[in-house]
Amino acid sequence: MASVPKRPGRVNEDFTGAVPTAAVLIDGAGIPGAESTCRHGVAWYATRLGGTLLGLLALETDRGLAALLAAGIERVTDEHRDTCAVTDPISPSATVAVLRLSDGLAEYLVLGDSALVLDQADGAPLVVTDPREVIIGRQYEAALTAVAEGSDEYRRILRDLRANRNAPGGFWLAKDDPRAADEAITGSRPVSELTGAALLSNGAGRIVDRFGLTDWPGVMAVLASDGPAEIIRRVRQAEARHAVAADDATIAHCTDLLGEATGPSSTPGPY
Repeated sequence: MASVPKRPGRVNEDFTGAVPTAAVLIDGAGIPGAESTCRHGVAWYATRLGGTLLGLLALETDRGLAALLAAGIERVTDEHRDTCAVTDPISPSATVAVLRLSDGLAEYLVLGDSALVLDQADGAPLVVTDPREVIIGRQYEAALTAVAEGSDEYRRILRDLRANRNAPGGFWLAKDDPRAADEAITGSRPVSELTGAALLSNGAGRIVDRFGLTDWPGVMAVLASDGPAEIIRRVRQAEARHAVAADDATIAHCTDLLGEATGPSSTPGPY
C-alpha cells in the first residue's frame, strides 16, 4: 500500500486498509464550507468509514458488500448525527472501493470515482469504475469556465451540480444515507482467473485517465515490479510538469489471491 497527501503537511483525506481476505479504499470528498457542517472533517469521515468497513468485512462474512457498506454508512453517521449537520448537502462524504475473497470468488464494490482493477490471467485487466460523477460534471464544465470563480453565478452553478449528488439520475457517494450503497457497482470473478488486483483513489488513477502516462495493463505491470509508491511518484511528476493541482493519492495492491482464497497461508496475507 501507499498513500500520500496532496501536499506535505496537509491531512490526507484518503484511507486504505486490509484484513487477510479483504481490502478497502476510501477517498474522502470535501466541499468548501464543509467544516461549518461537521466539526470532525473529511479525513475523520474517511477513516471512520474505512475502519468500520474493515471490521464488518472481518466479522460478517456472510453479508453482501452493499449491505456491509450500508451498515458502515449508518454506523458512522450515527457517530456524529447529534453533533454535526450530517444531512447538509456539503457535509463530508467519500468514494468507496472494496475487494473481498470469499468461497473462491473475488467480490468487488465501487461507489464513486475510485477504481478497482482485477488483473486477469488471460486477457486485459478488468477495470471497474463508476463514471456517473465524471459524466455529470462534464455537463457543467463549460458553464463554470465561462464565469468568474467565486462569483454568485459560479456558486449557483456549483449548487446545481451538487444537487445531482445522491439523487435519482445523478451520482452517488457514501455520506449520511445508507441507501446510497444500493447504487454501488458490484460483481465478482473466480479467483482462479486472477493474478492480482489493485484499488486506486482518483488521485492515483489519473496516471491513466488524466495524464495518459500508461494504460491499465501498464499500471499493473509497474505495481508488480516497483510497487504503489512508483505509480504515485510518476503522478506527482506529471502534476508538476502540467501545473495541475495535486490530489491525495492512494493505492492498495493485492497479490497471491488464490493462496488466500483457498485456505490458510504461512504468509501474513495477500497485500
